[in-house]
Amino acid sequence: MQPNEITEVLNRPISRELLARDLTRLAYVAKDGTPRNVPIAFTWNGAEIVMCTAKNAPKLPALRENPAVALTIDTEVHPPKILLVRGRAELDVVDGIPDEYLQMNGTYAMTPEQRVEWEAEVRSLYDGMVRIVVTPTWAKLIDFETTLPSAVEELARQRDERRRA
Repeated sequence: MQPNEITEVLNRPISRELLARDLTRLAYVAKDGTPRNVPIAFTWNGAEIVMCTAKNAPKLPALRENPAVALTIDTEVHPPKILLVRGRAELDVVDGIPDEYLQMNGTYAMTPEQRVEWEAEVRSLYDGMVRIVVTPTWAKLIDFETTLPSAVEELARQRDERRRA
């Protein structure tokens, strides 16, 4: 997929809505060769999807060995809206708590008092984190109105051909 095609998909209004959500599913290959898919908070900075995790997270050795990842960001309503993204994970070890981590967890409903308690707990727990940064190399939006999964598109095309015959 060409960079301008990726940008076009990610700039669609529905894609922007999905990129403003707070949870994605990160798929990667574990060290034992089996697939993993984990929910993780994220933020979109306009060019990259940034996730943060503990420095001792089991996913990190796997991502160092094989940085190829796939992300799914979707809704829970019918019809679902689904943004699929592929890319390579770059790992950035940082001291303290990354701003993105505080930002991506700011969408949860917390009172100001709960937010203060949560941040204090986070700061007491982590002396640093790892930023998992993914620059999209492929993207597809499925909204079931203007776009469908490729297999469904093919079935619809075949059905329409049968009807015309």
